[in-house]
Amino acid sequence: METNFAELVDAEFALEPGITYLNTASLGIGPQRAAAALHHGADAWTSGRSTFAEAEAAVDSVRRAYARLTNVPPDRVAVGSAVSAHVGLIAAALPEGAEVLIADDDFASLVTPFATRHDVKLRSVPLERLADAVRPGTDLVAVSAVQSVDGRTADLTALRHAAEAAGARVLLDATQAAGWLPLQAGGFDYVVCGAYKWLLCPRGVSLLTVREGSEDGISPHFAGWYNADDIWADLYGPIPEGSLASSARRFDSAPSYLPYLGAARSLALVEELGIDAIRAHDVALAERFHAGLASLGLDAPSRGSAIVAVPGLGRLAAPLADAGIFVATRGGRLRAAFHLYNGTADVDRLLDAVAGRL
Repeated sequence: METNFAELVDAEFALEPGITYLNTASLGIGPQRAAAALHHGADAWTSGRSTFAEAEAAVDSVRRAYARLTNVPPDRVAVGSAVSAHVGLIAAALPEGAEVLIADDDFASLVTPFATRHDVKLRSVPLERLADAVRPGTDLVAVSAVQSVDGRTADLTALRHAAEAAGARVLLDATQAAGWLPLQAGGFDYVVCGAYKWLLCPRGVSLLTVREGSEDGISPHFAGWYNADDIWADLYGPIPEGSLASSARRFDSAPSYLPYLGAARSLALVEELGIDAIRAHDVALAERFHAGLASLGLDAPSRGSAIVAVPGLGRLAAPLADAGIFVATRGGRLRAAFHLYNGTADVDRLLDAVAGRL
């Protein structure tokens, strides 16, 4: 298994010599197979050989692969291009005066669509208190499974139980989780995911799962020809309500085909490697980094996560980039994100560079 994992990774990624890329939490690196699909799609587009059938096959492949990766039926998955648009559908459906509970400093694309609803009550608490803060008056809890700013993971089991007890719905953002953290999306009303990070897709691929029964009240604001049950039957004039897809496909926003051509191949690779194996690999590297930080007298709060953010060291990101080590600065922290194309040499190089600049 380990050999197969290593062989697949070596065959699919071609980082330039001297580059240590530890910034998947900002943007994942595309595999060779996805790049080939993009080149094929671009060539077909410019030569007149591009076909609707090939593009739609890729979208269907992405929908089905993501369903398998998140353990839901394919008809529960909607496709689109941006997380904020999917969140906006849910925000727009809330009644006046609804209470939305969020975690402090969660990602803007998740929380801003609710903040723009001035007739909605937005309540923010520390992530660790989120489950305890759910109350009978809470209509929706919106939270990232893994925090972008520092890699902390939400207690999803406690949150699910608290929401069920209070009669609240849950919107989970899996953008920093899907691809390395096993997910049971069917346990939550809504799960959104920008696939260009840990799922290694081209930017422009966003996915939404809607649990059966939780679609009530959500209006398909972005509906067009692509959302009809039979897309060729209702191309002109308003699509009758009864002719919209009965599945989560009614919440699709017509996808940008080129990114989906690449995404179909990226998700196939993630499935081949397996989420459990990827998680074990990623977290082992993160734990090696934690151990090295401890030897330097440093600490970070995100144990068990593929993301490690070290408080107070954000200033090092720029000089590290000059040395070919790519991390990020978030909230004054130095944020490193470890994924399948990284190895122990990358961790050790980062540690040596940090130690030399303290």
